Amino acid sequence: MSATDIEALEAFQYCCKLEGIIPALEPSHALAVLKKISKNYSKDKIIVMNMCGRGDKDIFTVAKELKIKL
Repeated sequence: MSATDIEALEAFQYCCKLEGIIPALEPSHALAVLKKISKNYSKDKIIVMNMCGRGDKDIFTVAKELKIKL
């Protein structure tokens, strides 16, 4: 499966708000896919995803794409 850049940016924001961490863009794509496939599993299932990388290096790219002035 894959995720679009828009879906990855949405997942990036979701992770920042929910967990208070800034994910890198690569795992943001994985998180977007995870959100899609999690609908196929019951609530009693546990899904594991590796959140690697550092999002601080991507913050200017994300801000530009979201049209946020830093």
